[in-house]
Amino acid sequence: MKKSIAIQMDSIEEIDYEFDTSFLIGYEAQERGYEIFYYNPKDLFINENQIQASGYFLELFLDENNYYNFKSEKKIAKLENFQFVFLRQDPPFDMNYITSTYILDLLPSSTVVVNDSTAVRNSTEKLFTFNFKEFMPPTLVTKDLNIIEEFLDKQKDIITKPLYGNGGEGIHRFDKSNFNSKILDQYLHLPIMIQKFISEIEYGDRRIVFFDGEYHGSVARIPQKGNLKANFHAGGTASKTDLVYRDEEIVETLGPKLKEHNLFFVGIDIIGNYLTEINVTSPTGLKQINALNNVKLEKDFWDKLEAKYKIV
Repeated sequence: MKKSIAIQMDSIEEIDYEFDTSFLIGYEAQERGYEIFYYNPKDLFINENQIQASGYFLELFLDENNYYNFKSEKKIAKLENFQFVFLRQDPPFDMNYITSTYILDLLPSSTVVVNDSTAVRNSTEKLFTFNFKEFMPPTLVTKDLNIIEEFLDKQKDIITKPLYGNGGEGIHRFDKSNFNSKILDQYLHLPIMIQKFISEIEYGDRRIVFFDGEYHGSVARIPQKGNLKANFHAGGTASKTDLVYRDEEIVETLGPKLKEHNLFFVGIDIIGNYLTEINVTSPTGLKQINALNNVKLEKDFWDKLEAKYKIV
């Protein structure tokens, strides 16, 4: 089989070149001789019992103003013909997202989905953290406003966030003086997550990266002054960091479990001493870690992936 990968991701025309990790993974694959097929989630389908997608073979360039080129007209490809399929579209983690994982589950074992589609579906990012509750801040998941207000009475200062969003969207901070249930109404068609506010956020939200259960790097995301959102897409800035506070203990505890769950590429978020999220859908942060530490994590990623699946 010719070395080839498929990447299921959002529109390549709209990626943020400065931050995009999917691009790095694809570019390093290209450097290693893989052919790259790119398609959008909406173009994944089943036809005559075969998992197929409509997309483009492309080439990538290290040029912010000209970073990709379609090598072909749009064509239909059988995904079983690729060694790897990368599941890289951003949430929301809705029924469209879940359906794509069901479809990818049907691929033969000779095609490896990264991250494993069953594992992604079963490891809902914010709820998956409850498997490691000893590292979590006081946390509530509910759609009941009365229970939220009782939690606020006890914790005094809280953060609310949707369970299935990304990039800091829908995050709000409340205390007793500014609590406004109307702000939450737009999210309460589903349960939301509520956590005690962690004041150490001013020193950053640390993104810690794992490949196959092993720690490979970290970056602190510092929120803008007066903003509680540290995500890069929300204006956070990157700052060099080592493993601090309880990071080593968290890494040593989570690593084997992530590997056991077949979650190859994971980015966890830690504020102060507290684990807040486990990102398994489309983790980012590699470019920032690379720039701050003069490393190339995409090479580590591929070295580990090819060794795991004996690709030569």
